[in-house]
Parts: sequence; C-alpha cells; structure tokens
Amino acid sequence: MLVRVNSGAVMGVDGYLVEVEVDLGPGLQVFHIVGLPDGAIREARLRVPAAIENAGFEFPDDRITVNLAPADIRKDGTNFDLPIAVGVLKGMGYIRRKPKREIEDYLFVGELSLDGAIRPVRGVLSLAILARDAGYKGIVVPEEVAQEAALVTDIEVVGLKRLEDVVSYFNGTLEVPLTVAEARTKTSSFPVDFAEVVGQSATKRGLEIAAAGGHNVLMLGPPGSGKSMLARRLPTILPDMTFEESLETTKVHSVAGLGAGLVTERPFRAPHHTISEVGIVGGGSGIPRPGEVSLAHNGVLFLDEMPEFRRGALEVLRQPLEDGIVAIRRAMCGVTYPSNIMLVGAMNPCPCGYHGASNIRRCTCSEERVRNYRARISGPLLDRLDLQIRVDAVPVSELSKPKSAERSEIVRDRVSKARRRQASRYAEYDSVHCNAQMTPQLIDVYCRLDEAAQKTFQLTLQSNDMSARAYTRILKVARTIADLEGAAHVSAEHIGEAVRYRMLDSSKKYAA
Repeated sequence: MLVRVNSGAVMGVDGYLVEVEVDLGPGLQVFHIVGLPDGAIREARLRVPAAIENAGFEFPDDRITVNLAPADIRKDGTNFDLPIAVGVLKGMGYIRRKPKREIEDYLFVGELSLDGAIRPVRGVLSLAILARDAGYKGIVVPEEVAQEAALVTDIEVVGLKRLEDVVSYFNGTLEVPLTVAEARTKTSSFPVDFAEVVGQSATKRGLEIAAAGGHNVLMLGPPGSGKSMLARRLPTILPDMTFEESLETTKVHSVAGLGAGLVTERPFRAPHHTISEVGIVGGGSGIPRPGEVSLAHNGVLFLDEMPEFRRGALEVLRQPLEDGIVAIRRAMCGVTYPSNIMLVGAMNPCPCGYHGASNIRRCTCSEERVRNYRARISGPLLDRLDLQIRVDAVPVSELSKPKSAERSEIVRDRVSKARRRQASRYAEYDSVHCNAQMTPQLIDVYCRLDEAAQKTFQLTLQSNDMSARAYTRILKVARTIADLEGAAHVSAEHIGEAVRYRMLDSSKKYAA
C-alpha cells in the first residue's frame, strides 16, 4: 500500500514542500529511505519502529520504502520522523481510511523519541508559513514549539505530545485545542542602562548617532575605558522592533534551533575572537546553517578586541555589511540568510593598550608594532565602519561622583523619532529603512549640501586620504545627525561632526 504524507524542510530561512511517500509491500522486512537523506534522516529507520511499538502499535513485517520527494534535493534534520510514522500507521490501518480529519489537509513535522514522544525541531515558523502559503488547512507540530508556529495566522496549528495522540486526533477520538499565539507586549526589560556609564559623553553621542541611523561603529581606547560596557548597552537605545522585524529574526533563530516564541528584543551577539569564518557568516556540512552575522539580524554584532579575530573571519564580513544578506553556495545547494546588522567593534590603540594615553600609563610599543597591530583591520573593512570613535579613559576622580547621565529610555526616544523620520522618507523603497542603507541615488537626493557644507567637505577630503566609500559614509552620518536635530537639510555643522568620526582611517592615523 502506498501512502503520501505532506511535510516540509527548510533551505536557508524559507521552507519548501517535501512529499513523504511510504510504500508497504510483501517481502523481507527491510526499511529503506531514499531521496537524498542525510545521516539523521537515515537513522529514522531505527527510531520510527521503536516509537511505533512503544506507542502501543504493531510495526509491520513488510518491506517498507520511504521516498522523500523531490528526490534530487539533499535533505537534513529529523523533522521527517513524524510524517514517516504517520504514513506507516495509515498503511497499517491504525488511522482509518475515512477518518474524521484527512491527513492530506495537514503538514506534519516532528522528531520521534524511542518511547513515542514528539520532540521539537528547527524551523517550525518557516514551515508554518509554508503550510499556509501552500493552502493546507493546518500543520501538526510538537507541542513544545506550537506557540512558535502559531505566530502564523490563517492556519490551524495542532501541537501534540505523543504519536498515539496523532492517531487519536485524526480518528476523532481526541480533541486538541488549536494553539493560539500568546499576546506579547513590548516592555523594556534590559538589565543594563546607559546611565550606569560614568562620563564618556562624546562616545555616547557617537553611539546615539549610530543607533539613529543604523551605522556601524568602531571604538578605540585603552583598557578599562568602558568600550565593552558601552557596546552592551547599545541595544537599550535602539528603537523597538516592528512585528515584521521580530518575525524575520525569529525565523533565523528558529532555523538555528535557538528557543521558541517570538523574538521581541533586538539581538546582541558577542562571539569570542577565536571564532572561525563559518561561525561568523554560516556554513557547515550539509545544508549551511546561519552564522553570528545572521543571528544578529536586526540587532547588534559586537566584536570585542577586534584585531585579535582571525583576518579571514573579519574579511568575510565585508559583503554582508554591504548587501545585508549572506549568500552561501555549495555544490548541492545554496542558501541565503539575512544579515541586516549594526557591527560594533572595540579595540585597543596598540598591543599594550596605552598608545596615546600617557595620563594613564606610558606606552611600551614601537610605532612599527602600533602600525602592524592596527593593520590587522584592513582598509576595506575600516571603510565600512561609519563611525570611528576615540574612547578616552575616565579619570578615577570622576568614578566616585554621583551618576547623572541620561537614562537609556530618554536617548531611545530621540533615536526612535529620528528613525520614524527616516521610515517616512524611505517609505516607497522596500529595501531601505534607515540612513545606513541609503543607495548612491538616495544620497544624491537627500544629502545635498549647501555651499558652506560643500566647502567644508572638500577641505576635509583634500587634507585626508579618504576613499570614495568613506565619502558616502560621511554623508550618511551627516544625514543622521540632521535627523536627530529635526533638520530638513544637511549643514556644514553636520558635515563637520560626521568627519570627526572618520579620522581614524585617514593616512595620518598612526602619527603619535
């Protein structure tokens, strides 16, 4: 007997349909799975029989062949355990030929434990979207991830615990309430605040500009000056995520297997400097998985001690920062992951950490060591860091004074207003939501300079060895500064402040 069960798999962050064909026929008892399965799927021929028998059913003595169609696409994961078991149980007659609910109307995903329990799998949100768009009535998923699937509207989400529950549900002897996504309100629950950072008003101003325009940042300063402390508080001043941003981020986290439920706070990822290129942008054997740059989508990727990262791990960031996506191509498949992030880097000015900070400690590094150390961050990558901020150490005498800095919510209010101005300005452009994403055409339209601003800019370009990319980045930052002030046009003052955040990449940056 041939039974067809609907299922799906995830390629990148999007799902695609897989038809699980289960054929039960006479012959020696064998269990074959074809259709380019990986090792985890092939092991289902051991999990499924044990799960069926331990759930109280009889496993057939027939020859069983399972085909995962389309058979020319490589498949991985364990989400085909449940549809395979449903196909076997349907073929054995445990699910009636005319059940109360037709299995053809549903998509099935789930891993089976040996005792018949249904375990959670990755990518349930993407598969629920797939089921809805393909016109299925509902999707059957493990109960633990049903809330995640229920984020998708206009489709029934059936969350079940055990294999026998599936049989009872479709035979009509068990009624399961359909899962509905819990209402989530946005609340500021950050355990840290900008007000906790003493001093550093210039650096805070730079981070506010970066947050308002979605710009990348590099902070350079001696050890203990507060670079990491400031970076970890950057998400507290970013605007709240929209539902669309939350859904995009949740899809990536779901594919990576990072929890369940809607992501409502902007991600903050801080990988260790020993991370590999694959860890940064994604990849691995089989179907490539998302890396840190995609897990930080719509949030912040923080690279502390940036020169200590492998050169290759830093260089692979160049394309994702420019395009907002990571495209990974393999011989058998290709995937694309989103990577719309704010990159925040922190570094010391030299190997000992005290170059240019004689008021703290005398630097012991030669100029050659300083040059070699800073050269670990290439010019093309440095060009993509819109703001390059010098962070000076706070005098010890300031640390004991009462804290009177602005709270994060006050700064976030200004940032949110600037973002709303940008959203209104770029409303007709689907791929542009903030100033950092402006195209050259949009820069020409919205960053026009008056005569005074143009003269200031030309003098700066003549006196510093800056690239064409640095030129456009300065204009984007100046536009953001104008948005924070509510100004309609970019002035010479805006250009002057934006230029001050690019001085680390001039030809004179290694001078004492």
